[in-house]
Amino acid sequence: MRDSVVVTGLGVVTPLGNDVASYWEGLREGRSGISIVDRFDTTDYPSRIAGMCEDCAPAGMSAKELRRLDRYSVFAVAAADQAWAQAGLNIDQEDPYRCGAVVGSGIGGIETIANQVVRLHEGGPRRVSPLMIPMGLVNMASGNVGIRLGLRGSNKCVVTACAAATHCLGEATSLIRRGEADVVLAGGAEAAIVPFGLAGFGAMKALSSRNDDPQRASRPFDLERDGFVMAEGAGVLVLELLEHAKARGAEILAEVVGYGESCDAYHITAPRDDAASAVVAINRALADAGIVPSDVDYFNPHGTSTKYNDMTESLALQRVFGEDMPPVSSTKSMTGHLLGAAGAIEAIACVLAIRDGVLPPNVNYETPDPECDVNLVANEAREADVAIAMSNSLGFGGHNACVIMRRYAG
Repeated sequence: MRDSVVVTGLGVVTPLGNDVASYWEGLREGRSGISIVDRFDTTDYPSRIAGMCEDCAPAGMSAKELRRLDRYSVFAVAAADQAWAQAGLNIDQEDPYRCGAVVGSGIGGIETIANQVVRLHEGGPRRVSPLMIPMGLVNMASGNVGIRLGLRGSNKCVVTACAAATHCLGEATSLIRRGEADVVLAGGAEAAIVPFGLAGFGAMKALSSRNDDPQRASRPFDLERDGFVMAEGAGVLVLELLEHAKARGAEILAEVVGYGESCDAYHITAPRDDAASAVVAINRALADAGIVPSDVDYFNPHGTSTKYNDMTESLALQRVFGEDMPPVSSTKSMTGHLLGAAGAIEAIACVLAIRDGVLPPNVNYETPDPECDVNLVANEAREADVAIAMSNSLGFGGHNACVIMRRYAG
């Protein structure tokens, strides 16, 4: 029998708020966190909207320390602090070599890199900061979480675009199941709302151009969807060996029971139109959990509000669940798309749905798309008995990942 892995702490930085209570309240109310980008001139940008976070300096971190971290690392540390505090952990009472971090990102320190490229261009190599590399590296969010909390065990970063955070949850779960860790902080962080990032995704024609109505721009599964809305933030969960959590009297929020992944091996950005690999990832998660499709009470999809993602993900759900399709809602309709952090905040939404018996809505759903025939929780939250919830993530490059949470029965 394998070791059980449970969730004992949650932390977020999101466009709906910089703590779990604010984030969950926003989701339950169906509130949008999308607004016009006002940090820089977006006059010539096809998409001028995003889900932006308020600044969130971690407690006790000096201005000098903050200047040595890219914004995405600041988000990661802030979310990790929250999760660690909720879990009630004290590193002085733990074996630090059995406490680790697996925190991913899609892009990492893009703001730092973009700014330093300008300095190089304008002033030559002597103008480039010696901190450019350690601030810009994609693994530094995970590294800084480890430094902040004194975690000396396994520390790594999975970089799989928008599937990164869910892959991190899978890797953290595996570390604990293999007996290599008692506690692992897992999740993702992203801060790509900078000129370089918004221009790059805009050039791909991947973003919504509904600039005159930002709060209604992200509309997963709606016929009138026209692209995703970029967002920033972080999500971190404390995953813990069940026996370890019980021994220290921790509050157990949920159990991680299933994980599955696959690759489309098809296209650098487009999903397979037959959804075959996405189906495999979901089915592997179900098999890992030892459950059948009809056992699932809620499904939080990748649901980006792009034409092909929503259409192929809908096909995957139809093929896996058929008539047993659970209620589905994409919380990206409210938060926008946090890229490499998306899977973490959405897994947290699943934990909260289990805890409170509430299904967050898929807002801005106005015109049904016959090619997106899913059991949508449309526009308003719904009370429900949620014992098992699934979160799905898909990333450029064909990466598919799915994680399953279950109510802890004691």
